[in-house]
Formats: sequence, C-alpha cells, structure tokens
Amino acid sequence: MTTDTRSPVRAGRRRTARRTVAAGTLLVMTLLAAAPAATASGPAGAATAITADRQGETRRGTLLDITPVAALDREEVAAFVSGPGIDARGVRYGVTAHRLTYRTVTPTGAPTTATGLLVLPRGGPHRLSLVSDTHGTMVHRDYAPSVGEGFGRLSPYLYAAGGRAVAAPDYLGLGRGPGRHPYMDTRSSVSASLDMLRAARQAARRLDRPLTGDVYATGFSQGGQVAMGLGRELAGGADRGFRLRALAPISGPYDIEGSETPGALDGRVEPRSAVFYFSYFLTAQNRLRPLYRDPAEVFRAPYAGFVEDLFDGAHGEEEITERLPGTLEELFTADFLEKLRHPSGELLRTFRANDGTCDWRPEAPVRLYTATGDRDVPIANSRACAADLARHGRKATVVDQGAVNHFGAFGTSVPRIAEWFDAMDARAARGGGGGAR
Repeated sequence: MTTDTRSPVRAGRRRTARRTVAAGTLLVMTLLAAAPAATASGPAGAATAITADRQGETRRGTLLDITPVAALDREEVAAFVSGPGIDARGVRYGVTAHRLTYRTVTPTGAPTTATGLLVLPRGGPHRLSLVSDTHGTMVHRDYAPSVGEGFGRLSPYLYAAGGRAVAAPDYLGLGRGPGRHPYMDTRSSVSASLDMLRAARQAARRLDRPLTGDVYATGFSQGGQVAMGLGRELAGGADRGFRLRALAPISGPYDIEGSETPGALDGRVEPRSAVFYFSYFLTAQNRLRPLYRDPAEVFRAPYAGFVEDLFDGAHGEEEITERLPGTLEELFTADFLEKLRHPSGELLRTFRANDGTCDWRPEAPVRLYTATGDRDVPIANSRACAADLARHGRKATVVDQGAVNHFGAFGTSVPRIAEWFDAMDARAARGGGGGAR
C-alpha cells in the first residue's frame, strides 16, 4: 500500500483510468485531499529538536534525536481519520507527533540509523501502554510515517487518540534513514521495529509520558507480517522491558511461497498489484542474496534496463506503475515465470526466509484481520498463518471483513482493533492482566 503526497486528487484520477495498484489507496488519497488543512499538517520544525546525550549512543535502539512534526486537537484528529471513511468514534484526545532518529542495524548486522514516528495522546493516563504499528508497502522514502502527512499516519493517530502511545517505524531506507529500503526483508524490518520500541521508551520518558511496558502489536500489509515477527521477538524475551499483550495484524503476506505467489499467478492478486509487488520484492531481495546477476535473466526488455532504478526511494507509485506493464507475463521472461510456478534454489530460500512469522506459539491472544475481497494480499495468507499458529497450539481468530478491498480491510479493521486494545487496557488496569480474547 503506497501513497502519493504530491498531487493526490490528480494522481487518483490517473490511477483510476489505468486501474493500477491498490484501488483502496486511491480512496485514501482523494479523501485526504478534501480534509481540513489542519488535519494534514503540523508544526514541523516549530520547536528545536531534542538531541539525546551521547552516552551509549552506539547501542541498538539508542535515541539520537526527537523532532516535533505535528500537533492536532481532538476535532482535527477526528476529521483526519474520518476523511477516508474510517470510524472516528474512538477518538478521545488530540495528539502530538515526533520523529525519532535512533540506532539500529542493516540486514547484515552493520550499524546504521533509522527514523520513526512516536505519537502521544494529549490527555489520558500519565503512564501509557504502547502500540507498535508497522506500515504497509511504501516506495518513496517521504511516504513514511515520520515524514509523510498522509496514509501512514491514519492508524497511528487513531490509536494514540484513544489514549495510548504509538511507535510507527519507517523501516530501513525510508523516512530519513540512509540507503535503500530492503523491501520484505522480514528480519531487518523486525529488528528496526524492535529498536524503534526502545527509542520510543526513551523518548516517552524525556517527554514526561513514560511507558508501562505493555505492547500491543499491529500492522497492515507488509506491516502485518512485520507485526507477527516482532511479536515473536518480544515473546522470546528480546527486550525484558516490554510485555506483549496482543497481536492484531491486518492482511499480512505471511505465506509468500504458498499463498501470495500462487495468487499472483492465478489472478487472485490483481495483475498490476502483482507486477508492482514482485518487481519491488525481487529487486530489493537481489541486493541481499543472489537471485540474478543481470536483470535480463528475470525481466523482459525494456523493463530489465530500468526496473531496479525505479525502486530507489525517490520514485512514487504513480511513476513506477506508468513505466511497468500490466501483467506478470509482460514483465518476466518465460524462464523466470516457470521458476515462479515451481520455485527452487535461491528463489525458494528467499521465499522461506521471509515466511514463517506465524510458525510459533504466542501466549498473547491473536486476531488476524483480513478480507475475502482483498486482491493485494489474498485471505489465504491469513488462513495459512492461523494454521501455523494452530500447529503450535494457539487458536487465532480470523476476522474476515468481507467483500472490501485491501484498503477496505485496513479501514474497517483499525477501529475494531482500537476497541479490542481498549478492552484489554481496561482489564489490565483492573488487575486482570492482558490475556482476554
């Protein structure tokens, strides 16, 4: 799921005419353009950034900088959220948002930095539980939550306006982080998200809104897969200062090998979406493992000559889809299409390295939000995730939102997830713990 921050109405009209990637994104951007200006802007740069002290600055998760980027009152949050048609009844407070810069590691374990968005409610309890909200597919680095003032802030604002802190990582190579984004590299997306939680803990303390340590993990699309992987790390004791209370991912591609790839080949995934996602995935993964030596081994002419450059973090979705074809048959060589149908070797290892985020036993309750109408990430992914969890003795509720599209799954699920988190927060406050289903 991507957003175009430059000219959303015009971009939306052109995307409609071409039937390009993720029709739900069109609805988001068109409606956001009509929202009051106050809902999509804030006092970015209005205050001097708070710089962390230098002691221990090389540790993963070390906070390096806090920069205010937005402040909205309750009415502005409600208008921002409801503009694309999302139920805003859970909005109880205004919010403040800050870009965090922090230490993390690259896919090879080398030190680097990343950015993310910390959103705090303007009201509510002094000590806050924390929502980890990991975003879906974004191609331009400025779409990321800590920079872009559009889609990437919808769910963070809604969750924070209900009285929780929200940590929304940009991931590596997006926002203000260096390099290119290693798209769908689960391991590094999870490590960057875990380190974002650590940075958020430090920032919240500095901003006098300390965290309780309770974490509710959610995310959409790519971020749904990341949320499951992050939950596994937290449950395994990756940071003893955090307690995983619930998992509520939305439409995650948990099963690239068995669900997403077959769906792209048999039409369950909308053809232009398949072209977009697989181009991004393969060019990003090839930087991490040897899928091909020359793009012409995978991509037909003329696409082999420029496809890698399209995903450099400086091109938007519209520009990319204008230059790519409408079907996988037009994009890929016949030999590579056959490899997709029968993956083996490095390609199969790549799929499996990024699958398996549901192959464990959570003690926290799990709800998998999805939709039968989703033609970007078919519901088969969530069913496969539920089956993996069941093999480990954890029954997960699959919440099917029906005939809505990819964004519809997001828009209908986020308010329900917020309500579920509210109920669990209330139970925890009464001393009942966080294990309610």
